[in-house]
Amino acid sequence: MNDSAPIDYARYDRIRPIQWTGDALELLDQRKLPFVVEHVQCHSSDEVAEAIHALTVRGAPAIGIAAAWGVVLAARTVDAADGAQALLALEPALQRLNASRPTAVNLAWALARMRRALAAARSDWKQVAEREARAIADEDLAANHLMGTLGAGLIAAGSGVLTHCNTGSLATAGFGTALGVIRAGVAQRRIDRVFAGETRPWLQGARLTVWELQQDGIDATLIADSAAAHLMKTGVVQWVIVGADRICANGDTANKIGTYQLAIAARHHGVKVMVVAPSSTVDMATADGGQIEIEQRDPGELFGVGGSRTVAEGITAWNPVFDVTPGGLIDAIVTERGVIEHPDRESMAAAFAA
Repeated sequence: MNDSAPIDYARYDRIRPIQWTGDALELLDQRKLPFVVEHVQCHSSDEVAEAIHALTVRGAPAIGIAAAWGVVLAARTVDAADGAQALLALEPALQRLNASRPTAVNLAWALARMRRALAAARSDWKQVAEREARAIADEDLAANHLMGTLGAGLIAAGSGVLTHCNTGSLATAGFGTALGVIRAGVAQRRIDRVFAGETRPWLQGARLTVWELQQDGIDATLIADSAAAHLMKTGVVQWVIVGADRICANGDTANKIGTYQLAIAARHHGVKVMVVAPSSTVDMATADGGQIEIEQRDPGELFGVGGSRTVAEGITAWNPVFDVTPGGLIDAIVTERGVIEHPDRESMAAAFAA
């Protein structure tokens, strides 16, 4: 192990899902990966909102970054003397962006940050908006690099890890949150084995995570979601490492559906759970997970795989996109501000109340 050596980010950070061209927002269409690498150009805030809702772009940090650029696009249709005046005209667009995905707090956080920047801006408010959107993206990338180092430092050499959904470059400005920790852990030779759950029904683990790791030359083994507890029982996994869409004031965490059952199985098998997310995902105004709105998507997403129907006609389905893992089942929350071990209301307040 060489845990003091710098990480070669050029080797482990090759994918960019969001690119600002100066005229449009270019999004890597994550619905078509891994077999078709195609970009969608958004020329309006409504197109950005639709891309967020349709999962063209996904992952809590990436959603926030895309929404910030959506505000920049909306600004191009507005004439105003200053930012405060512009905000009045931009409010409908901001509301449509905010409504595109309700659970990920990064979306509302990024829009609130854009609002603050515009409220203080003068006649150069359009330039201010663009600078703020770029800063949100740049800061996310820097935070991911730092979180990767912090999270990897918790992992003993020779460990195996299991991740869920996709938390890598595709879900962020680059490098990733939970997948950034895994990249850093592999680079520092702490992690020997990586497993990824398929993540039904959108198969983000199968379509995106293992593809991302393949681009970096990292071997990853795909498992069915239902094989996770058995995998833990074999003793080859020491950590479950996941991202988050919202972290509450008591450490409860909303993440992709299936995370809660992984945490339960991990506790039974003595496997540790690490949640990795930027501080923008922390929502100290939400006391606990019971107050989180859990997004429900079209039940039809459960009726087939890859466009082929597998379920008989007339069957009903329930399709929550997220679940909430109690803070008591989480061993560590990692943000760019540091590591919170065994999170609870007191430790969260000490780290984030200010």
